[in-house]
Amino acid sequence: MEVKIVTKKENPVLKRKEVQFTVVHTQGKTPGRLDIKRSLASVLQTSDKLVFVKKMRTLTGTNTAVGKANAYETEAQAKLIEPTYIVKRNSPPEKPKEEANA
Repeated sequence: MEVKIVTKKENPVLKRKEVQFTVVHTQGKTPGRLDIKRSLASVLQTSDKLVFVKKMRTLTGTNTAVGKANAYETEAQAKLIEPTYIVKRNSPPEKPKEEANA
């Protein structure tokens, strides 16, 4: 999987970087949001806790996905601005709780 930054815009008011990216993947399916989030964090040289993938789609008939993401300066700033559903989408899935009687 190869991640390329197409555009990067600094937004000092919201204390974040707004990024448009492309992902070229060789596997049959589009990589998961968490994999792309980690790759973007390494390209942007920041923690993956500060990167939120807003939107992502695969171009029809290709192995290329395009999307948008935001990289914040602090976790507090991210939680203040990003909607709850975006934060949940960019979090690892919760493990199901086992019953107390088991």
